[in-house]
Amino acid sequence: MNGIINLLKPPGMTSHDMVAQVRRIARTKKVGHTGTLDPNAAGVLPICIGQATKISQFLLDSKKQYRAELTLGLKTDTQDSYGNIIDKKDVNLTSNDIIIAIKSFIGQYNQVPPMYSAVKKEGKKLYELARAGIEVERKPRKVYIEDISIVKLDKNKIIFDVVCSKGTYIRTLCNDIGESLGCGGIMSFLLRTATGPFQLSSSVLLEELTEIEDISSVLFPIDYPLSNIPKVTIKDTMSQAALNGNKIDLSNIIENISLNKDEIVRVYLKDSFIGIATVEENSEGKRNIRFKRLFA
Repeated sequence: MNGIINLLKPPGMTSHDMVAQVRRIARTKKVGHTGTLDPNAAGVLPICIGQATKISQFLLDSKKQYRAELTLGLKTDTQDSYGNIIDKKDVNLTSNDIIIAIKSFIGQYNQVPPMYSAVKKEGKKLYELARAGIEVERKPRKVYIEDISIVKLDKNKIIFDVVCSKGTYIRTLCNDIGESLGCGGIMSFLLRTATGPFQLSSSVLLEELTEIEDISSVLFPIDYPLSNIPKVTIKDTMSQAALNGNKIDLSNIIENISLNKDEIVRVYLKDSFIGIATVEENSEGKRNIRFKRLFA
């Protein structure tokens, strides 16, 4: 069984919990997720099964989409509604003030990972240190907010949709918006609506998965999330060499496309996806593809 399940994670379960459930249902050990989602958040969590676990790194790099609720006037130690309140302030702001502040975060900005996160500091996860009452300095990371769309604004509560780069903490985005407004803010709700090409509309509940007789019927093919990577098809005459994982000269691909040195490509034999490769160039300027992952 090889493919990807677009699972809808409920709040209260960790990403690891979801992997364990899929292992049990699918009766296979080769299962992995494609990037953690906060235990208290819900939403899209692609789960890779079998050979699909080899492409999880490409899903980790994909952009994410969320629907979140920001509550202004509060500050907690976890930056969400599940933590201990450490500050409270009145919110005396106009809707326009709030909208301008939120929209100002569109683009690249330096985000400091929260203490309650799985980021490691000298081999220790930050949340382990936080639970022990230890706070350490964290280096800011560059994240990119592609778009923020405000869905509803009601006094101190704002529901918004956000499209962002991997590694963006929406809890911290809410905290940073609150800080910029001078009143504090927490994330009071989070739903991941998409990661890469996987959408909420095509996701499957865990309960539904347990009732499906043939899990393969809800599996997306291994190459489904790779459509943004250039495609090359190997000529039939080189099929055995390709299946053996040998280097393939670019003269032996069917497509007439320009490929750059070090570019990653997805490789096919006829209509069958067989692997991921990198474009190499020798000292004479001749180019070939070398397999990074072979699935056939």
